[in-house]
Amino acid sequence: MGIGKRSGIPHLTPALSAPRGGEGAGGRRWWRILPIATAALAVLAAAGVYLVLPPPSLERSQSVSALVLARDGSVLRGFLSADGKWRLPTKAEAVDPLYRRMLVVTEDRRFADHVGVDPLAAARAAMQLASERRVVSGASTLTMQAVRLLEKRPRTLGAKLIEMAEALGLERGLGKDEVLGIYLTLAPFGGNLEGVRAASLAYFGKEPTRLSAAEAALLVAIPRSPERLRPDRHPEAAHRARDAVLARMAERGVISETMLAEARSEPMPAQRLALPFHAPHLARAARDAEPGRAVHRTTLDPGLQRRLEALLRREAMGLDPQATLAALVVDNRQHTVLAYVGNAEFASAERRGTLDMARAVRSPGSALKPFIYALAFDRLLVHPETVLDDSPRHFGDYAPSDFDGRFQGEVSAADALRYSLNVPAVAVLDRLGPSRFTAALASAGVRLRLPVSADEPGLAIALGGVGISLFDLATLYGALAQGGEASPLRYREGDPPGRGAALFGATAAWYVTDILENAPAPPGMLPGEVRRGRRLAVKTGTSYGFRDAWAIGYDSEVTIAVWAGRPDGTPMPGHSGRITAAPVLFKIGDLLGPAAAPPSSSPPGIVSRRDLPRGLRRLSSGPLQIASGPKILYPPDGATVAWDGGELPLEAAGGQTPLRWLIDGRPLPAATGRRDLYWQPGGVGFAQLTVIDANGHTARATVRVVP
Repeated sequence: MGIGKRSGIPHLTPALSAPRGGEGAGGRRWWRILPIATAALAVLAAAGVYLVLPPPSLERSQSVSALVLARDGSVLRGFLSADGKWRLPTKAEAVDPLYRRMLVVTEDRRFADHVGVDPLAAARAAMQLASERRVVSGASTLTMQAVRLLEKRPRTLGAKLIEMAEALGLERGLGKDEVLGIYLTLAPFGGNLEGVRAASLAYFGKEPTRLSAAEAALLVAIPRSPERLRPDRHPEAAHRARDAVLARMAERGVISETMLAEARSEPMPAQRLALPFHAPHLARAARDAEPGRAVHRTTLDPGLQRRLEALLRREAMGLDPQATLAALVVDNRQHTVLAYVGNAEFASAERRGTLDMARAVRSPGSALKPFIYALAFDRLLVHPETVLDDSPRHFGDYAPSDFDGRFQGEVSAADALRYSLNVPAVAVLDRLGPSRFTAALASAGVRLRLPVSADEPGLAIALGGVGISLFDLATLYGALAQGGEASPLRYREGDPPGRGAALFGATAAWYVTDILENAPAPPGMLPGEVRRGRRLAVKTGTSYGFRDAWAIGYDSEVTIAVWAGRPDGTPMPGHSGRITAAPVLFKIGDLLGPAAAPPSSSPPGIVSRRDLPRGLRRLSSGPLQIASGPKILYPPDGATVAWDGGELPLEAAGGQTPLRWLIDGRPLPAATGRRDLYWQPGGVGFAQLTVIDANGHTARATVRVVP
């Protein structure tokens, strides 16, 4: 059969049109399957392409401003990024939900549904471009905008295709909130502001967690033309752009008509605010300790920090223009820094504000005296009721005098410390030994800085002839508040607590605290129990030549440390710790309010005046001679003693009789002329044994009593 015609229309003859051997049914099946197979191959090909599309580099979103945060997460201080931007890391959940909704409705309504590229928007934009010969609407999704912010490219068709491919790759590797976080971190807001967090802080002075409708609309509008819409430079243009966003949000039902009217009446920000700048010295130390970290969390209380900064700025106005103040507040139980001011005016060139005077090594004046007495009390060299001689005296070629040039004659050790008399403190240090004193502080992690010319520590340490920082002094005074255990201070959240060191016993710490709680208040200040209920134990210090004024106060909860002086070390005649620094300390105490905890009770082992051994009633002259003192023979130091419930023997050799024994600071009945004695333990555990001879020389042993 051949080709024929019907009505002039060519057609296949049956010989050519009919398949042979049943081929018709199979052919029809093939033609039906072909479109499905083609579509499947296309989907597979698209999936393959999608899986191999490269994501953009995230390096720019990770090169952010380093932030130092308070303990509640608020910003204390930020540092510019490497390229000079205020680029603050921002997560989607940290931004007001109203702003996020406005942003999505304005920029990418189908953000939650597409995979990085919106095919409907792309098709619409292509059709409009073909028909109008110009760009009518864009097809850029928030993901594509995030890609463009990660890497700047020219606005060409080729660059747009690359952005689309990288947007698909970006969403393949990240979730929607992470993609949105990149946009929120990198979106431009004028000048060197990048990211909604930096913009909110700079234009509204607050974090973007809570935004009004007007504030949210402004932050949505600015990135469309960040320099033209800066409210601090072009308020009218920014106002129009904000109101346009608000009107659109009302049309879309995002805000009500009432909210629209209220938002339109809200004033525009008139200027760009400075970003938070608190605790700048401590923030710098935290950043420098870990320069690679983007976020540094501290233990600082943000409210207390701001109040302390304001207080010190006010107080510094009463000093010389070249003088300044430094202060810190420490939580004694956690050993954490709650507030830290290294210099009252960071921006002052006259006050050398960039210098951190809380860490500067200066002469402490009399501020170390409490630790001389505490160590002497602990070693039973003296007792608070021991009589000391405050009269002109030479210690070799060293002849100290009191601060006011007068001498008080015979005084108790308690009064000598309470009134900060110089000669008695030097005499006690002479008995204790300057080297033993500095070694004891070093064992607690505080190393005193000796003068360059000094090979060995001398007696001048008692009056400030050594260097120490305010930070280290606060560490030491924390030991007085915590029963004699000194622990390193922490200011970075997450740092593990440091290992404490027993500087002296709880009894010695209580003696010193009881003395300093009753020290005279500075002129014009009321005692602590009259001032809002916080009773502080306070010690002041003034270095030679009136160069440094110190005041340190503490209770069981906090330690407050204050320094005043000129950073260049020149004198401030007429200024002292008691007159200049102590009033500031008491005002800081007022900021803290009443103590929450009641005063701590006295520990066991407190010895009254009538129970003092003869050797502790008066301090004999001359340094302690260890070799001539007694020695505990039994039980020896470190021994484990088996106990069946009866008495245990004590035996000593050497020293001048009569000997007095103390167990955990409590005296045993005297045994005249005898070197042995029996002792009834109160139970199992550790016990400290002390023997004192008639000249006041001591020996100690710590033993463990076991059943």
